[in-house]
Amino acid sequence: MENLGQVKISNDVIQTIAGFAALEIEGIDKSTSFTDKLFKNHGIKVNIEDDMAIIDVDLSVKFGEIIPEVCYKVQENIINAVETMAGLKVSQVNINVDSIGTKKERDKKENE
Repeated sequence: MENLGQVKISNDVIQTIAGFAALEIEGIDKSTSFTDKLFKNHGIKVNIEDDMAIIDVDLSVKFGEIIPEVCYKVQENIINAVETMAGLKVSQVNINVDSIGTKKERDKKENE
């Protein structure tokens, strides 16, 4: 393939890809307050070393879900999305579950 120049993808783009990939997984809290935190308050951090991405994600899981299973699916989906869309290898996706979204909280927020 002919070299036509460089393509650079910002960390913000990688964060957005990872965020949407996380939200695709069943069991993740998709309330407005969580998604705002995820995208606006740096709930996703990307560090690129030696052309490999390390992605840290703060998540809220719905109450009643099996947390390790949900997190594993999120890790798989983020790796697949970032590697496919950005062509960037991902060495780690570290998940920090920092809250549990309950149905009562979601219903309250949706009715406000």
